[in-house]
Amino acid sequence: MHEVFSDIRVYETLRDAMLFDKWNLKMHPMLNIAARAARSAGNLIARNLGQQGSFEVEEKNKDDLVTTIDKQCEKVIIDTLLKSYRDHSVLAEESGVVGNPDSEYQWVIDPIDGTTNFVKGIAHCAVSIALRHNGKTEVGVVFDPMLNEMFTAARGEGAFLNGHRIRVSPRDSLDGAIIGTAFPTRYRDRMPAYLELFSRLIANCADVRRMGSASLDLCYVACGRFDGYLEQGLKPWDFAAGDLILREAGGIVSDFMGETGYVKSGNLVSGNPKMLRALLKICDVQNLPAILK
Repeated sequence: MHEVFSDIRVYETLRDAMLFDKWNLKMHPMLNIAARAARSAGNLIARNLGQQGSFEVEEKNKDDLVTTIDKQCEKVIIDTLLKSYRDHSVLAEESGVVGNPDSEYQWVIDPIDGTTNFVKGIAHCAVSIALRHNGKTEVGVVFDPMLNEMFTAARGEGAFLNGHRIRVSPRDSLDGAIIGTAFPTRYRDRMPAYLELFSRLIANCADVRRMGSASLDLCYVACGRFDGYLEQGLKPWDFAAGDLILREAGGIVSDFMGETGYVKSGNLVSGNPKMLRALLKICDVQNLPAILK
């Protein structure tokens, strides 16, 4: 049954890839290449989800997994990008820096954002690819191969889902809001402080979602499925693409102090401008524990 399901997914992915190309004939050329790389990796994910016996799983650090499919996807992405842009560099979750380390252009990639979901057969993970030029993110692609959803953005050109323009939710307060988050399970020394913050959050919003893929969480804010999102301790490949997509959709991203330090700290708070202010109020910036800054 799974093999039939997987074949259908791969067919749908190829079908949507052709539609995507038609939608984006005038799209940024580097964005086109990123989208193709993401789809190629997505095919591997779709074929192997639920096939736990067909790939190996390692624990890089406590509760931080990597599979042979992560590595295969990463190779496909790197090969695709560097075939077209030989003088670029790539910062990859598993391989580190590849290509020309002195290049002004650096691709930042996560071959499977949501590896734990993938390992468990949970159909919620994504391929994340961003391009930075002299440190500024210019292109972002996040592809969910199981839903065939391609989120894309190029700086100054807006954000799109399968070629259709997306915008953040207009909700202006936490009342009735759905907020995406995650617990700092890889930084357990932060947990007591974060649980206090989380208690304030859940007391003021409608509900929270903990989905297991930061890049998709950011994209869900970008298209209005979530009203806001906050998380601690992310790596550049977790948020580089989703950050741009969210900002191009009209959202704002800051750290837990309301500043731009999230690029280094990986501590993100996001939403439309009013929602961001509401979330920062929950963070209680003036009294925020140092461990969460």
